[in-house]
Amino acid sequence: MNKPRHAPQIHFPVVDDVLQVGGIPLNRLAQRVGRTPFFAYDRDLCTQRVRDLRAQLPQGVLLHYSIKANPMPALVHHMAGLVDGLDVASGGELKTALDAGMAPARISFAGPAKQEDELAQAVAAGVCVNVESERELIALARIGDAFGIAPRIALRVNPDFELKSSGMKMGGGAKPFGIDAEEVPRVLRLAGTLNVDFQGFHIFAGSQSLRADAIIDAQARSIALALRLAEAAPVPVRQVNIGGGFGIPYFPGEERLDVAPIAARLAPEVESLTAALPQARLALELGRYLVGECGVYVARVVDRKVSRGEVFLVTDGGMHHHLAASGNLGQVIRKNYPVAVGNRMAAVDSGPASVTGPLCTPLDILADRMELAHAQVGDLVVVFQSGAYGPTASPGAFLGHPAPLEVLV
Repeated sequence: MNKPRHAPQIHFPVVDDVLQVGGIPLNRLAQRVGRTPFFAYDRDLCTQRVRDLRAQLPQGVLLHYSIKANPMPALVHHMAGLVDGLDVASGGELKTALDAGMAPARISFAGPAKQEDELAQAVAAGVCVNVESERELIALARIGDAFGIAPRIALRVNPDFELKSSGMKMGGGAKPFGIDAEEVPRVLRLAGTLNVDFQGFHIFAGSQSLRADAIIDAQARSIALALRLAEAAPVPVRQVNIGGGFGIPYFPGEERLDVAPIAARLAPEVESLTAALPQARLALELGRYLVGECGVYVARVVDRKVSRGEVFLVTDGGMHHHLAASGNLGQVIRKNYPVAVGNRMAAVDSGPASVTGPLCTPLDILADRMELAHAQVGDLVVVFQSGAYGPTASPGAFLGHPAPLEVLV
């Protein structure tokens, strides 16, 4: 087995110069899929990721998968058998979660603009709705009365802090997400007058952090906030979801998140929570951390061009399928995801090249002047770290090209 030279962050093996995904050589996998471009997700890597994380977390901590990271039905079905719950953010994702066989009681539904039909769908299914506003709470109670059901709810809390150094800050300051922490006691009093089944709190401070100290701080503050708010709860708190925040490395120089100190510091926090709220279970909600490094995006080289001394590998895939890898419609400083020529992983002959797509825009770049194996027409370019926020987070209809295929192997 050869060690891959071009993408040091990858978890996929290389045999005889060819990348293996799900134990299948890349060129054979491309034939099996039928055409390029495609996303391929390795089920064994997803399974191992969950197992490794569970082995480090304190006993009793619930692990939820956030479907928005990757809602491919086959992948969600696989993850449903590995985790304790699924978190959804739309009626469409709720259907996917229910179809995956997850028990409704283990599904939670968040999102700041839930429509009446989505709320009715959630109540009828029996999932827990993370209430984002007083309007939602009243609407849920009204829908529940019409169905003769006490809707299962948790209050999504906008804390008075944020996850430091996170790629996406979801809490702290003025936010459209959740109920401001200082307003929660008043909303809890209102909930106590309604026919709802109060479960607990959902506190999401941010995501995509690679700093253990920042995550430790956010978790401790989230649990402390939940304990304080629980004093005003109409019934004993049964669940506290503190989000996750765990990030994955995408760019050169980024270090993989060290979970060990996070897990070690979380253990006494769980003990404190259990002592104060004996009926409560603590949940971590993770998306990209569980699946992001378990997937690849594969595009085929359709042309090799040299323009004023620079090499361009023009492929049939691009930003319309994988917006994040292209730089999200123009980062101020664009950074390359790990990229390699997947059927030439051990090639000695290499040089700087840019990987571009079929779109008529200079933003359609998958790799900008990277050191890559000398590729020819027909070779397969692989973008790693592509298991999360791929096709559903990209402008798939842009310029009318076909959608990518997705496979779980």
